[in-house]
Amino acid sequence: MGDTAVSTLSRDDVLTYSQTVCDGLRDDDDGVRREVLAHAGNRWSLGVIHTLGMYGQLRHAEIGRRMHGITQRMLTRTLRHLERDGLVLRYDFEETVPHVEYALSETGLEFLVRMVPLWTWIVANSDGFRQARQSFDQGDAGQEASPRP
Repeated sequence: MGDTAVSTLSRDDVLTYSQTVCDGLRDDDDGVRREVLAHAGNRWSLGVIHTLGMYGQLRHAEIGRRMHGITQRMLTRTLRHLERDGLVLRYDFEETVPHVEYALSETGLEFLVRMVPLWTWIVANSDGFRQARQSFDQGDAGQEASPRP
């Protein structure tokens, strides 16, 4: 079911669909679904996917220069996880001086495209998140908030 189809469903249909998806995650014997889903909430995974989506095929050091704050070790680890899950492709040019480049796979590009609506929603609702945090931090936790208009 596509994103557009989900947005046109009734609340009950969305909840039913959500339960079906959650059941699929729960029935994940080898953990691959949950591990791939973890990339969606991982700062470095998202950064690598976004960087490769924006700039195309890059060497390890070029990716690192475009991502602020990532260590070489963390970048290597992240690239390996993404490559293992088929989101990133590794090209080894097998030259005397090691030359390796990375690019998004088709699946990685689709992952990036599907993350954009979530990022858009988060940016659009960031003021509400800040207000909720401020209210919570001031001791209003547990009280039901009034709905926004």
